[in-house]
Amino acid sequence: MYLESLSLLNFKNIEEAELQFSADLNCFIGNNGAGKTNLMDAIYYLSFCKSFLNSVDGMNIRHEEEFFVIQGRYQRLDQEELIHCGLKRGQKKNFKRNKKEYRKLAEHIGLLPLIIITPSDSDLITGGSEERRKFLDALISQYDHNYLEALIRYNRALLQRNKLLKQFASERFYSAESLEIWDDQLVLYGQQIHTKRVEYIAQLQPIFQQYYELISSGKEIIGMEHESQLYEGDFEQQLKEYRDRDRAIQYTTVGIHKDDILFKLGDYPIKKLGSQGQKKTYLVAMKLAQFDFIKKMAGMTPILLLDDIFDKLDKSRVEQIVKLVADDHFGQIFITDTNREHLDQIIREVQADAKIFRVVDGTVNDVTDEKK
Repeated sequence: MYLESLSLLNFKNIEEAELQFSADLNCFIGNNGAGKTNLMDAIYYLSFCKSFLNSVDGMNIRHEEEFFVIQGRYQRLDQEELIHCGLKRGQKKNFKRNKKEYRKLAEHIGLLPLIIITPSDSDLITGGSEERRKFLDALISQYDHNYLEALIRYNRALLQRNKLLKQFASERFYSAESLEIWDDQLVLYGQQIHTKRVEYIAQLQPIFQQYYELISSGKEIIGMEHESQLYEGDFEQQLKEYRDRDRAIQYTTVGIHKDDILFKLGDYPIKKLGSQGQKKTYLVAMKLAQFDFIKKMAGMTPILLLDDIFDKLDKSRVEQIVKLVADDHFGQIFITDTNREHLDQIIREVQADAKIFRVVDGTVNDVTDEKK
């Protein structure tokens, strides 16, 4: 699978762009703030129906404009796919596949598998548990629609249960039967989600370790440890046990919405002991492991976006990453960098069709045939 072309209108700082891509390697070069990452975000948007940088859709419309349009033409499983996304200020975004609008956006997730490695990934290590849960959910949802549906239903039941707890407090009444309706929903879908998360992390671990060793040229043991209240006992029983506490604070305090992932270097959290290079290597290795996993589960090669990944990595680790992505195991790759030297090194290693685009203040030009 690969993205043939991308059309943009009023997306972030890009007024207009019409780009034709290589099925192999595509490089965006330019200064910080020029718009390279915005191009990556547009490609991400077409896979996930949202930005990886800004959760408020309206904030992605170019300043002083009233709408944006993103359109991509793909080759997928020997068929052409035209994906269109449009948004007007104050209105619901419009998402279409081959000119037919989706009934719900969840139907689109997984159609165009994609992995992105970006500087904002550092939030997975330094941020709170919500960041790590979202990351885990997004990955599993790409290949498992039952998981996505269970997640949607769980979150809906959680919202209703929390509303009911607040209603009990404000109106000074209590109904155990009303609460049990939502408890049953949380248990049903929460157990499904828990099982999938456990399976995913267990299967990812050995691939993850292998990539880390290849990039770092070392033998450090790394891993991910799933933390969940569901390991502590029966979920339904825990909901009953904590019912009084939930009523007191008007919030559901037990469930898979409290899960976390402990990222480890040896026996310790990498957040506390890892160097900047180790943390960056950890994140890159984890994303490449996810690439392998989704490739296997989805039955097609995901698009790989590498946004400014060489920052904070020494020369040896950069070279190892270049060798990895040069392997024909990977399909279409998009890379951003301010350093043309990195990109030229990758192009030499890949020995495949490559295109280079220069980005200056939101304007994008194909400079593949220009000399440095």
